[in-house]
Amino acid sequence: MQNHGLRFDGTTFWVTHRRVEYGPFDYEWSKDFCGMELLYCRRKFGEYCSSEEFFADLKVYKLPMSVVRVASVVMGCIVFGVLQGWPEEEWRQYLKRRLSALGYFKFSENIA
Repeated sequence: MQNHGLRFDGTTFWVTHRRVEYGPFDYEWSKDFCGMELLYCRRKFGEYCSSEEFFADLKVYKLPMSVVRVASVVMGCIVFGVLQGWPEEEWRQYLKRRLSALGYFKFSENIA
């Protein structure tokens, strides 16, 4: 196992930090299909309602701050890509660029 990285199965993902894997993170459409529920270990931790209303709180899980930050970037890129109608490869490339731009090279270079 690598020290840092991301592992995907579609939009479901896991964050590896210091050889410990955290996840799964995922989303599902809200019942009215007007928003998305953000999930960690199949439990809701946040919600996307609109570009002005995006809520997420992972405090209860006591995750390392690097995991929270990286997972937030990944989740944001997935939501953005899905709403843009991008195919998976396109939002993954966007994700790599965003992680690198934010200084998370250890994660952007190890995506499986």
